[in-house]
Amino acid sequence: MQLHHLPFRVSDAAGNMAVDFLLLQRYPHDDAARFRHYGWRRPSSSFGYAQKIAFVRAHLPVDEPLDLVRRASGGGIVDHRDDWTYALVIPRGHPLFDRPGPHIYHVVHDALAAALHACGADVALQREPPDSAPGVCFERPELDDIVRADDGRKVAGAALKRNKRGVLLQGSVSRAAAGADTVAWDDLEDAVADCFARALECECSRPGWPEFDPEEEEALVAQYADPEWTGLR
Repeated sequence: MQLHHLPFRVSDAAGNMAVDFLLLQRYPHDDAARFRHYGWRRPSSSFGYAQKIAFVRAHLPVDEPLDLVRRASGGGIVDHRDDWTYALVIPRGHPLFDRPGPHIYHVVHDALAAALHACGADVALQREPPDSAPGVCFERPELDDIVRADDGRKVAGAALKRNKRGVLLQGSVSRAAAGADTVAWDDLEDAVADCFARALECECSRPGWPEFDPEEEEALVAQYADPEWTGLR
């Protein structure tokens, strides 16, 4: 199996969520894993599918208005103003697809930690389970989140969505926690792709950007931007 390392793109919050879902649901090569690192056009925050909008709004930063988007995946609130964001899709045909979510989470974060190490971050996996459900993602680490080795501060987390086509992981690395001035950020994307490929036992390749149905993509962007979707719960 191959891991397709897709080109870097910048979009608004709804556009990023739409593309991540299309990578899971409509990717033209369903026998390949796919990975992308991407940016945010405006200051943004995303939150988990099951979270209550009242809770989310009460925990948003007050220093700057943010584009707010509900993810299709789970997890807590993530501030994307200064993070390193990625999506990884593990297709149905991969052996990891049938494994429990916590096992997938461990494998992926172990690989991400190796990439961060290679780029200068002193990190480890969190080995103690949390004592409460996720709320604000970077306030405290979950089991197998990536943390600083010196003080246990959370560096990276991810949210999962599984359907019949595969498993989508939407992940975030805090630049400040990882070491904004010490990590070789320009090298991290290739390092992550290589480490993910090794962990998934795939051959890494760069096939270019996939062609999605423009009307379907436009409809998904509209869905993620719709206030009814944002205030779903």
